[in-house]
Amino acid sequence: MVAFRAPKGVPDYVPPRSEHLLAVREAMVAPLRLAGYGYLELPVFEDTALFARGVGETTDVVSKEMFTFVDKGDRSITLRPEGTVGAVRAVLEAGLERGALPVKLWYAGPMFRYEQPQSGRQRQFTQVGAEALGSDDPALDAELIALADTAYRSLGLTQTVLHLATLGDPEDRAGYSSRLREWLRPRVGGLDAETDRRIELNPLRVLDDKRPEVRAATADAPLLTDVIGPEAKAHHEAVRRHLTDLGVAFVDDPRLVRGLDYYRRTTFEFIHPLLGAQSTIGAGGRYDGLSEAIDGPPLPGIGWALGVDRTLLALEAEGVLPAEAPRAQVFFVPLGSEAKARSVTLAGELRRAGIAADLAYGDRGMKGAMKAADRSGAAYAVVLGDRDIEAGEAQLKDLREHAQVAVPLDALVETLREKLQ
Repeated sequence: MVAFRAPKGVPDYVPPRSEHLLAVREAMVAPLRLAGYGYLELPVFEDTALFARGVGETTDVVSKEMFTFVDKGDRSITLRPEGTVGAVRAVLEAGLERGALPVKLWYAGPMFRYEQPQSGRQRQFTQVGAEALGSDDPALDAELIALADTAYRSLGLTQTVLHLATLGDPEDRAGYSSRLREWLRPRVGGLDAETDRRIELNPLRVLDDKRPEVRAATADAPLLTDVIGPEAKAHHEAVRRHLTDLGVAFVDDPRLVRGLDYYRRTTFEFIHPLLGAQSTIGAGGRYDGLSEAIDGPPLPGIGWALGVDRTLLALEAEGVLPAEAPRAQVFFVPLGSEAKARSVTLAGELRRAGIAADLAYGDRGMKGAMKAADRSGAAYAVVLGDRDIEAGEAQLKDLREHAQVAVPLDALVETLREKLQ
């Protein structure tokens, strides 16, 4: 029996599933590199006040879901529940906003929220995030959305649907919130304490409630798109045109509401229909007022976070997992103590030459060592005995075609390099 287990809601990923998780993350990052986004390494924890002010004290994230503790210096510290606020803080602290704009950055790593664990919703989860700060150009909105779309398509997903909306400007939302609050009170008020709280603090969040009874009761709610001003509307139309020009398909979703206070204008979600309630695998939007909320200068921005864990679930649901990379390209099968010492040296030479190499440890016999070679996924096995060393050669076995040839030891590395090109 295992004495210790991972904390509830904190998943382990072990091979081969961990390799799939890594492949998902790398696929999400690849389009960003091609578009000039630089890497940002963020702290895992920050000052609690940063999230309270940046994300919004009335949000579920801040009010109910943060892992917060007091450190030895009597400071309130929070494990990061999301990456955008920390990224903006890092940009301001480094003074990047005083240089060339937009500042384009990406980051990756674990986020933490105290949620009820279920499939697709864990207390520790991995995201790849991207942020572009310093421009309110709608073409930048479209660029980021298209980069996420490219990542999902490169992984082989075919059922992901992009939902697109605009939240307008703060003044649009202020008037709409009052109108929506009055509309909601007689229809869903009294349903439960949490819904009543949302109606009073931020009625837009009621529209984001996934419960069937709430969705039915709010189906005819007034729409924010009906009151959006001309500038925000023009911005949204420009985003739509750019996405169409880029070949990115989308669905207009006027009911789309994001759960963080900093969003305005462009908002979007990538939805996968096979994942049930936790169907959002990536999302983002524009946050032009976030910098000022944390005492920075005006600095418009747009960003997204793609869920690595949920994207892996989507790949599994569609049956399109990335192909497993072989653990080694060349696997040594040493037969004898001198052969093992030489195999260790040759494996090191191959690795320095950029060729993945492994060997059978533990003095296995020929049969067991060849099984290990097959399990490694290697293309070639090098069978080396003490007699081979005396003859100055090794037996090179092609594991795909089951052909074997003798190769001079001093030519082994070069021979393998040529065969594996």
